[in-house]
Amino acid sequence: MLVEKNVPLQPYNTFHIVAKAHSLVRVTSEDDVQTVISDPELGPALKFVLGGGSNIVLTGDVKPVVLKVEVMGRRLVEETTRAFIVEAGAGENWHDFVTWTLEQGYPGLENMALIPGTVGASPVQNVGAYGVELQDRFESLDAVDLRNGQMFTLNAAQCAFGYRDSVFKHASSGASEDGSDRQALGLKDRALITRVRFRLPKPWVAVLGYADLDRKMAESGVSAPSPQQIYQWICDIRRTKLPDPQVIGNAGSFFKNPTVTQDQCDDIIAREPKIVHYHLADGSVKLAAGWLIDACGWKGKSVGQAGVYERQALVLVNRGVGTDGNGATGGEVMTLAKAIQTSVYERFGILLEPEPVVV
Repeated sequence: MLVEKNVPLQPYNTFHIVAKAHSLVRVTSEDDVQTVISDPELGPALKFVLGGGSNIVLTGDVKPVVLKVEVMGRRLVEETTRAFIVEAGAGENWHDFVTWTLEQGYPGLENMALIPGTVGASPVQNVGAYGVELQDRFESLDAVDLRNGQMFTLNAAQCAFGYRDSVFKHASSGASEDGSDRQALGLKDRALITRVRFRLPKPWVAVLGYADLDRKMAESGVSAPSPQQIYQWICDIRRTKLPDPQVIGNAGSFFKNPTVTQDQCDDIIAREPKIVHYHLADGSVKLAAGWLIDACGWKGKSVGQAGVYERQALVLVNRGVGTDGNGATGGEVMTLAKAIQTSVYERFGILLEPEPVVV
């Protein structure tokens, strides 16, 4: 096991914020985690699990031991008459994995193409786009308990998926020492995911119904698109709307789309008839956070080198070069985010919730 010291983290976070890890260990297998836990110095230390760095805002150097997840591998676990069960290592790039599944003839993830990050981070955030969430395609995952090194497997129910939420985002409220009550408790900072399995259903059914996809169908004249066609449309749409993190530092959508009651929505519509909203199956209404931010006049505005993307108000970006230390700091990003929250709350009475983890 190699412990790297004072490692620059700018290449490992998509905001390209300048920061360092005091100590970093590259995890390529479950054995690497066991070695860290059994180490007399690293074992008792606080730990921070780092995947693709696409959902974090670094506000300074990271003092806990950084476990950089680099578990690789992709395979078909099982094929039944009802589904393909496909597995990927937690360190696999998410978009590359989605592309691979389609190339192998295993459709079902195409609506989530081009989401930044790694496979291991996808269940933590319950990633989703264009009508499909990870929980819709999830089978199970393997993880390691960072307190005692025990390996365990969770199914969908045990992951407690919600909108951009899971058991991995909530702190424990009193776990037993043997971890036997793990499924009923939060796993934040307690688990490192090593492998994730997906259930891709047969027969495949296209998930459509979003305005952008309807527009693509109309433009192409294709009324019954294939999985590959939807995949390409999604890639085209996202590239048009969202900045490439390799070119402009960002963490994708910065705020969750808020959910309100029908009465709350009606009240807002009475004042703001053009507000973008979507009715959900449970009777609640999801509002477009990007529209709320744009309505408050934030699109294109900046705080220091942190700014709101000109094409999509839901995305905060690093306007600085970054490589020479002149890029946005985590403090600037969070100052901008809090100013946006205040504006939206004062105008609409809604408090936007950030998606990224602030470190």
